[in-house]
Amino acid sequence: MPQARLRYSAIASLDGYVVDAQGRFDWAAPTEAVHAFVNDRERSVGTYLYGRRMYEVMRFWAEADAEDDPSSVTSDYRRIWQAADKSVYSTTLADVDTPRTELLRQFDVAAVQRLKQEAPADLSIGGPTLAAVALEAGLVDEVSLFLTPVSVGGGTPALPRNHRLQLDLREERLIDGVVFLHYDVART
Repeated sequence: MPQARLRYSAIASLDGYVVDAQGRFDWAAPTEAVHAFVNDRERSVGTYLYGRRMYEVMRFWAEADAEDDPSSVTSDYRRIWQAADKSVYSTTLADVDTPRTELLRQFDVAAVQRLKQEAPADLSIGGPTLAAVALEAGLVDEVSLFLTPVSVGGGTPALPRNHRLQLDLREERLIDGVVFLHYDVART
């Protein structure tokens, strides 16, 4: 069995931020077409790795009722997210209350490497802070960015600022004004 791949994907401003200086990301809301494209890419994910902040954002998909989804695209994403396992890395959360979710107190590079070797499906790491740790440790195999047509001037960067990454472009696409870039992380 081939090793699972660890994927990092982020919706970012054109100047490279996932949230602006005020902590907002309302400018990053995907259109139906972008969301449908994301759904198709997420179907192969078996486990999501999150830090606390990303988990708190994503847990919406466990809480809200599928009957309240505004579209079939969001209903589809809800099903995809709920079907996957989640590992949440946090020293501050007391517990997690979503199904198929485990709470881990520290990000263990060796444990994630073992998970990649044993997982039957790909892994996705969410949030730029946790992704930076995984990128710096050489665990991430793919980076995908959805660049939205807005410049926010500052905030939390999508990629680590003090770590050089060599990336090989595998795909580029324009979807409703959003530029999708998919890279493999080059191994040196």
